[in-house]
Amino acid sequence: MNPNKMCQILMLTFIITVTVTQPVQAMHIMEGFLPPSACIIWGILCLPFLATGMMKINRLIARHPQAMTFLAMAGAFTFVLSALKIPSVTGSSSHMTGLGFAAILFGPSVACVLAVIVLLFQAVLVAHGGLTTLGANLFSMGIVGPIVTFLIYICFNKIKVPRQNNIFVAVTLGDLATYVMTSLQLALVYPSEVGGVTISFVKFAVIFAITQIPLAIIEGILTVVLINIVTVYSRDIIKPLEGNYLCT
Repeated sequence: MNPNKMCQILMLTFIITVTVTQPVQAMHIMEGFLPPSACIIWGILCLPFLATGMMKINRLIARHPQAMTFLAMAGAFTFVLSALKIPSVTGSSSHMTGLGFAAILFGPSVACVLAVIVLLFQAVLVAHGGLTTLGANLFSMGIVGPIVTFLIYICFNKIKVPRQNNIFVAVTLGDLATYVMTSLQLALVYPSEVGGVTISFVKFAVIFAITQIPLAIIEGILTVVLINIVTVYSRDIIKPLEGNYLCT
């Protein structure tokens, strides 16, 4: 299986997912759920990461045009995993983020750019999240999660943790970090009458953990499988990209 074939399969899955997914109140913070001030603040905080990621993508494509294959693959992988919902006890749903692959291969800033594209499509096409809450959702899913994944991967790589174990742990904890951040974002806006932000954060985090912990484990496993396929069947294309992080 060559990378172009894999990319075609993932893009086909992307199209099917867009076609059949029904609107839900998903784990992304929904439209209108945050006050305007919070929406503006989270959006501003995302801007430096987006600018950095866009510059890195431009440099990467200019030097290595073959990287487009993996960027498309990472984007499709992110959309598909983050669009697959599992009902949560909160009355909404939980989902994987799918950004661990991009964070490990290209770094967190590129993952942030892919995340904002995916979040925009989901907000418009499948009613996941919203446009006003885009900044908050991007900060938790596209910035905090990928940064945690990336830092764990790099640190474990330096102490010679076996790569498959490294990828699994990094992606799993990066997924969970996303929902820790989401819990904090909600707690800041909706503090508990007794205990304030701290108690509210604990309540949100505990509720989300019921469905999110198994999903994070599944995402870790799927990312290990995808990276194994890419490194086995696409070594000739990955070789020029060794200045990035997958092959460090």
